[in-house]
Amino acid sequence: MESSRGQVPGGGTSGGGGAHPLSRRRFLGAGSASLLTVGLAGLGTGLTACGSGGGAGGGDGKTLTAFVYGDDAVKVQQAGVDRYNKSAAAKKAGGTVKLQKVPGSDYSPKLRTAMGSPSAPDIFFNWGGGSIKPYEEAGKLVDLTDIIEGDPVLKDGFLPSVLAAGDLKGRHYGIPMRGMQPVILFYNKTVFAEHKLQPPTTWDQLLDINAKLKKAKITPFALGGSDVWPELMWLEYLVDRIGGPEVFKRIQDGDAEGWGDPTVLKAAELVKELIDDGAFGSKFTSVSYVNGGAPAVFARGKAAMHLMGSWEYSTQLGKFPDFARSNLGWAAFPTVEGGTGDVRNVVGNPTNYWSINARTKNKDLAVGFLKDCASEAYAQALIDNGDVPTTSNAADLLSSAPNPEYAKFQYDMVQQAPAFTLSWDQALGDGLGTKMHTEIGKLFAGQSSPADFVTACKGLK
Repeated sequence: MESSRGQVPGGGTSGGGGAHPLSRRRFLGAGSASLLTVGLAGLGTGLTACGSGGGAGGGDGKTLTAFVYGDDAVKVQQAGVDRYNKSAAAKKAGGTVKLQKVPGSDYSPKLRTAMGSPSAPDIFFNWGGGSIKPYEEAGKLVDLTDIIEGDPVLKDGFLPSVLAAGDLKGRHYGIPMRGMQPVILFYNKTVFAEHKLQPPTTWDQLLDINAKLKKAKITPFALGGSDVWPELMWLEYLVDRIGGPEVFKRIQDGDAEGWGDPTVLKAAELVKELIDDGAFGSKFTSVSYVNGGAPAVFARGKAAMHLMGSWEYSTQLGKFPDFARSNLGWAAFPTVEGGTGDVRNVVGNPTNYWSINARTKNKDLAVGFLKDCASEAYAQALIDNGDVPTTSNAADLLSSAPNPEYAKFQYDMVQQAPAFTLSWDQALGDGLGTKMHTEIGKLFAGQSSPADFVTACKGLK
């Protein structure tokens, strides 16, 4: 299934991530989403119009068009549109919002085409970071920073780490509109109990657990190496734990020399040590997450742990429901001794965002619509859909989630995070992200050394 989250689809149950065909976390099981990294090359003028007109730059501003990723989760956004159009705020702003659902496989090209046409949407779904960078550079986005700072509903309505995760150079261009998708260290509770193990809180503990598991002929970690994107999660967390979020932020902001930070080399060296030590077994480069291989290895006890996005729960619930309900455990990624990164920091796909086209003729109406995403009704609709909202009011609503314990763990993890680093490929955009995947694949397959990996990444353009 292709969806919008961090899965191809992209994320957990049916929410939103998105990835490009060469990229990551894509087919994540029942209700999973798709991480379709938006291919935004060729934004220009003179492209064929998409839609029926009346979007940004067209019409009188009384009907605004909102492009949305058309997966199963879109019912939450449709309900939000219906609610907003009946509200006093919409009446005061003098208009209504019309949702245009674009099939997931068509979303990226249709958005790109539409944004270069007279029929551009006034509001549109995106993944933040690199997915909107070309639009920002072309002057096509409303900078929401001052609007958010001046509006208590928007300023206080969302978890700060998630709101900031979709930023470009410290400026807000989007409002969170789907569920969170942090990367989590999952473990098999039965295996851990049988071998008297506890989830690791430090890197040394992780290595000690690895040794005990290998002695028992159990592979420490499942890894879908043939897809490459699951390997990226290891580097994301290690770089964060060793050097903090600032290391990748420098790279994301366009400084390729940031790859030369000693933190990146150290992270690559730790990865190589894990591989050489057999932490992922000997055949992980031929195992896939997308076809269910890695989840099966994990659920059947052949591997004791799995570093994966939060959608792993829904994937396991769909494929191995008994395991998901009884034996699936979860924990935060451990600290690395001597590292400066906060153990509370999170990496992954914070959420999806609504952004506003700079050409819209009714900005007040558009901003009012974005504010509805902070409402309790919107948060409850996400929870009912199996998502964990990124709103600051969600904590009191999680008791109605399909798995309240798991939902609360995710929410607390993100709520307490000083920083939430957007998945590197999403943050860098399609072109650089794909090239980076190639280098990560070489590192994990033993085709390049940690030093070679750093050198190659510094040369990415």
